[in-house]
Order: sequence, then structure tokens, then C-alpha cells
Amino acid sequence: MSIYPKKVTLIEVGPRDGLQNEATSLSVTDKIQLIDALSDTGLSHIECGSFVSPKWVPQMADSGGVLDGISRHENIVYSALVPNQKGFEECVTHNPSEIAIFTAASNIFTQKNINCTIAESLSRCETILHSAHTQNLPVRGYISTIVGCPYQGKVTPNEVLNVAKELLALGCYEISLGDTIGVGTPRQITELLDTLLAHIPAEKVAVHFHNTYGQALANLCTALEFGITRIDSAIAGLGGCPYAQGASGNIATEDVVYLLNGLGIEHGVDLAKCVEVGQNICIKLNKQPPSLVNRAYPTHS
Repeated sequence: MSIYPKKVTLIEVGPRDGLQNEATSLSVTDKIQLIDALSDTGLSHIECGSFVSPKWVPQMADSGGVLDGISRHENIVYSALVPNQKGFEECVTHNPSEIAIFTAASNIFTQKNINCTIAESLSRCETILHSAHTQNLPVRGYISTIVGCPYQGKVTPNEVLNVAKELLALGCYEISLGDTIGVGTPRQITELLDTLLAHIPAEKVAVHFHNTYGQALANLCTALEFGITRIDSAIAGLGGCPYAQGASGNIATEDVVYLLNGLGIEHGVDLAKCVEVGQNICIKLNKQPPSLVNRAYPTHS
């Protein structure tokens, strides 16, 4: 009997978490074309941009124009990341389906990333959540550095649990656990999920793995064994974190779909279309595609 869930949902973060850390900035038109192409792959959730200061993340400066220009499918969630109330107020004028907020499990990381402590970041989140709920906008919460921090080092499961409980209590419908610098291994993810799922239902937890040390797929398999059904991924493995030196790209959507196909897990995403989108975006970024994206995937029998 399979230990894996029968069906999962992929949250495509390439247009935001992917592009924000790529050296080549794309035009609004290119970003719209990317999201429209992703909308045709069967994905049901696409994170389109981020309303952060263009001074700090210039690649996201035109997120409003991107949200305004995409061709929306009725059954797809088009979300955006907001760092504070000002970002929220700008974001909602562009009609997102939902928003995402973020903090970290490491105090020093939040100070380097958004110039405040975890407690202060949660206070900002509370303000945004209140505003979002008055407008019936769902809110997703990100927690960065769930295993390790580039400044603090090891992050304990209890540190993550404390932040997750706070975000859920404030009103986030889901918590996405981010291994920001990609140092996690299956054993560490097991320890983390053992701790979290003793207090939080699995259906309120998503995973967001980076592939710095080649552990992302192994970590994903571990999460699947725990019944996690919400997976963040980025087309062509784009991205990283501009505030985490050494962090490489996200787990590639194509790789995740191929894995899920092999495990017989339903997801609704077309692998061939994802490969084509991944190849095209790499061409626009003048970037060599990941090795698997650059060759044909075999078909699982």
C-alpha cells in the first residue's frame, strides 16, 4: 500500500521567487507571457509577483503591471507577496486572488531581510491579515530558514513551530515551510515535520525546498510520506533568495511533476508543456536549463 497521498497541488512560484533572484530582468510583456504559458499547463496556483520596494528587489518593480496584464483562468489562483501594509494597499489595486506574507524562524535572518525581529514581523503580518480579511482575501504565510540560516546556523524545529502557530493564529490558511538556503536533508525534514504535525494539521502545511545541495527531491519525498499535499516549485528551477548568500534555485516544477508521475500521484499538470515553458524562459534569461529540462523526460509506464 502506498504511503504517499493520492493527490497533491503544486504552487508555482517561478514568476516571483524564481525571477526575483535572476540576474537578467525581464520585461512586463515577458513576465505576462510566462504566466500565461504556465496557466496553460494545468497548474492551479501561480504566484505572479511581489510588492516589495524596487530599491531592494528591482526584478519585482513591475508586479502591478504583470497582474493587470495576465489572461486569467477562472480555476487558477493568481497570488502576490506583500511585505507590509503599504505593499498590501498597492497590491490589492491589481486584483490578486490571494496574498502571501512572510517571516522567518531566525531572528537574524529577519533583521537582514526585512530590518526587524520576528516579533516585529509578526506584528506587521497581523496588520496585513486584518486588512486582507476585511476584503475577503485569503492569506498564505511563508516561514523562511526552517532548517538553517546563513547567519545563525542551525534552526530548531521548535523555533519553526512557534512561528507557524503564530501565523495560523493570526489567520493564515496555510504555512509554507521554506528551506531558504537548501541545507536540509530528509532526516532534518523528518524531525521538523514530526514536531510540527503533532500540533498542526498536515493540510495546513506546504513545503518549499531549494536545491543548493541536491536534496530537494529527497526532502519532498519525505514530506509526501508525512501526507503533505501542497508543494511549492519553480519552473526550470529558477531563483533562490537575494538575502541568503549561496542559496541556489527552487525545486524545479518539471522535476516535481516527473516524480509525481512516477509515484502515481495525481496533480493535473502537463509535463511536456512545463518542459517547453522551462526551456523558453531559460532562453529569455540567457540561462542554461537544468540538465533534466534540457533533455526529453521518459514516459512512466
